[in-house]
Amino acid sequence: MLEIAAIFITITALFAWFNYRFVKLPATIGVMFISLVTSVLLIASSHLGFDAITDWAEAWLGQINFNALLMDGMLSFLLFAGALHVDFHQLKRYRYSIGLLATGGVVISTVVIGSAAWWLFRTFHIGVPYLYCLVFGALISPTDPIAVLGIMRSAGAPEDMEIKIVGESLFNDGVAVVVFTVLLGAATATEALTVAHSAILFLEEAGGGMLLGLVMGYVAYRLMKSIDQYQIEVLVTLALVLGGYTLATHLQVSGPISMVIAGLFIGNRGREHAMSETTRRYVDGFWELIDEILNAVLFVLIGLELLLIPFEWSYLIVAGPIIVVILVTRLLTIGLPIAILNRWVHFRHGTTRVLTWGGLRGGISVALALGLPESDYRNTIVMVTYLIVLFSILAQGLTIGGLVQRVVSQESDGS
Repeated sequence: MLEIAAIFITITALFAWFNYRFVKLPATIGVMFISLVTSVLLIASSHLGFDAITDWAEAWLGQINFNALLMDGMLSFLLFAGALHVDFHQLKRYRYSIGLLATGGVVISTVVIGSAAWWLFRTFHIGVPYLYCLVFGALISPTDPIAVLGIMRSAGAPEDMEIKIVGESLFNDGVAVVVFTVLLGAATATEALTVAHSAILFLEEAGGGMLLGLVMGYVAYRLMKSIDQYQIEVLVTLALVLGGYTLATHLQVSGPISMVIAGLFIGNRGREHAMSETTRRYVDGFWELIDEILNAVLFVLIGLELLLIPFEWSYLIVAGPIIVVILVTRLLTIGLPIAILNRWVHFRHGTTRVLTWGGLRGGISVALALGLPESDYRNTIVMVTYLIVLFSILAQGLTIGGLVQRVVSQESDGS
């Protein structure tokens, strides 16, 4: 494991340096693009007879359990770091729209995308059962704003747009993982798919995760409030993430949701009442650094995964229409709640467009797909998921900044 980590961190550092020095794309998108190009070059060289490096790279990547790496490791850090910098008062202001998007939006998206995928698979004679199509709908539903937030900020996106994307993503990641778990259990015949059973399991995981996150966050808050030593307080936040996520796994409650709640608690109440100015500076710096490093590692891994996935042209034909379905579904699940809630809560002009195009699919979707048990349908779902994530990050991620600038400038001209 130490050798794998050493190689991977070294590759990530070199790709990040090369992107910053020459390519000059946004950090996470740039390292993924370079990784993707590297994968394509290795595959091409293999077809030309130079397959020694490709064989070594495939063997090396094959030792990495991507699902365990992200879901049991990186995700807890990324969600806590994201929630740590969210202003709870702003989040509370848009709680209804965020709540609708993170719950109803995920469920609707799962059913619509899963049903469309089932029809497309049947049309192109790719045999994937309906339950597995719903599993696919669940794993492709969570949005991943990590790559896009930096672009939005550099483009001068208003804070209310940022808080909606961050808040929605933080919670819909947890909700989507719960929905995915329920549907996968039914698809593999380990759980009975009934409305009552699914609702109970959802409440246990989501509600238990929220309660655990609140308790763990409060315990960490009391520990930090009792001292004024930034080294120990940073260590307490680190223990909160590692210990809290592990405890959530053992208690069979949602670890992602517990990390979001704990991060919100420490980032707001802890920041106001338990940290000195020095501690705030070190805690923020530590988690910003962790966030940047893990994001770079994650997107390099996504780019290199192409080496392990067998490609068929039929997957590309299916992925294209599903991308359209995903965007239309997101437009409807965002536009309708905003239209309804706009009577009570003001939404900036262009919010629907930005949230629709800014709903990137990323590492969580790939990790869930790679974590599927071996079956006749696994490679199909993994490859289609991978193609959708590539489009989302490269096409949407590289153009969302321009969209934000146009929306902001139109609003300025209108005013």
